[in-house]
Amino acid sequence: MKMELAEIAKALGTACEGDDQTVITSVGFDSRKMTDGGLFVPLTGERDGHDFIQSAINNGAKATLWQTGHPGKPEGIAVLEVADPLTAMQTLAHYYLRKVNPTVVGITGSNGKTTTKDMVAAVLAKRFNVYKTQANFNNEIGVPMTILEMKPSTEIIVLEMGMDRPGQLHHLSELTHPDVAVITMIGEAHIEFFGTRDKIADAKMEITDFLREDGEFIYNGDEPLLAQRAKKLDQAKSTFGFNKSDSVYAVSFRSYKHHATFKVNDSDQQFSIPMIGKHNISNAMAAISVGRHFGESDEEIATSLANFTPTANRMEWEKGDVGEDIMSDVYNSNPTAVRAVLTSFGQIEVPEDGRRIAVLGDMLELGDKSSELHAGLKDALDPFVINEVYLYGDEMKNLYEALKSVYKPEHLHYYDIDHKDHMVDDLKNDIRPDDIVVLKGSHGMHLEEVVDRLR
Repeated sequence: MKMELAEIAKALGTACEGDDQTVITSVGFDSRKMTDGGLFVPLTGERDGHDFIQSAINNGAKATLWQTGHPGKPEGIAVLEVADPLTAMQTLAHYYLRKVNPTVVGITGSNGKTTTKDMVAAVLAKRFNVYKTQANFNNEIGVPMTILEMKPSTEIIVLEMGMDRPGQLHHLSELTHPDVAVITMIGEAHIEFFGTRDKIADAKMEITDFLREDGEFIYNGDEPLLAQRAKKLDQAKSTFGFNKSDSVYAVSFRSYKHHATFKVNDSDQQFSIPMIGKHNISNAMAAISVGRHFGESDEEIATSLANFTPTANRMEWEKGDVGEDIMSDVYNSNPTAVRAVLTSFGQIEVPEDGRRIAVLGDMLELGDKSSELHAGLKDALDPFVINEVYLYGDEMKNLYEALKSVYKPEHLHYYDIDHKDHMVDDLKNDIRPDDIVVLKGSHGMHLEEVVDRLR
């Protein structure tokens, strides 16, 4: 972005104390990452961002939003007083979005939204100037930040939208007014806060609350909870999935070690993605649907999907220090995602002397149902398919107890939260060159540290 403070102040309905001709070229809330020409937004969380104003100035901030009445208002830097800095940042993002006026694609879902966002952005970049959510900046802070980071030349902005409570997606939908809204699936993510999948579906549908009248809702047609709710919408709708009732459905698909291939019902085009698993084919069909919405040919879409780059730690293949292949999928975890990864992993061929080894960490934010949902993964693990199982975390003890009747003791390993190093040592002593290893767990379990030590 590039905007004078006078324009920013007007957009926020406030005055600028200082030189209102100062040109702002970036907006940030981390004082350590401010750059020359930046507008500092002091957010209040565990720490009060106002306390870091000097650090922001030292790193190049030329102006700051400042909560009205907050002590310590700085001198020597332009100040825009606002009732709440976060709300003001969202208001500025809404203003800038309308000013640049790109087409907005909003993507949410219990699983797959980051991968789908990456796929959609790659597909649309074939013809358009596209900006997308970086990493998973997908909440009430990340979405406005993404908007404010886009260049004025942006034609389409692809926004990942997450939620962990009712009303959050309603707010993000109101902020962005999507032209296209996508829901990848409904799972158990954040069930701690919602209690039922019905309530999760209600919250996910909020992304359509401000869907433009001439917009399109693209959703997983294999999910009855979404199909029921979609009937209430007047906008255009299309579905993707694996049933013949879907607008786009896979008619043949195959997963290899590093990629998957498939065709869809209404095309002779062969598609390939650099990821494995039926769930990622579903994400790709969502991207195909979005690409077609914008007039992309299947040939163009196929080329883009074959070459897109996934966000880090999502089914990435690494090489271990004894030559084993390691699949790292350690960014987040919930029962639906674990089952999908284990199914895909179990279909990968291994050499005659090789084994499939699964390392599973706790799935967080499952609330009162956590013990039951962890133990319920028992039916996703077969000793003839997944030969060795390493379980890490206090909640994974529930799965460990459930698997005692399925796995022999020498092939089932459990470690509590304080014994990660012990688990790594045992893994390093156990793994052989022809083995393949998958690691899956919630980000808070930090299994990326295990991956680093195995590499």
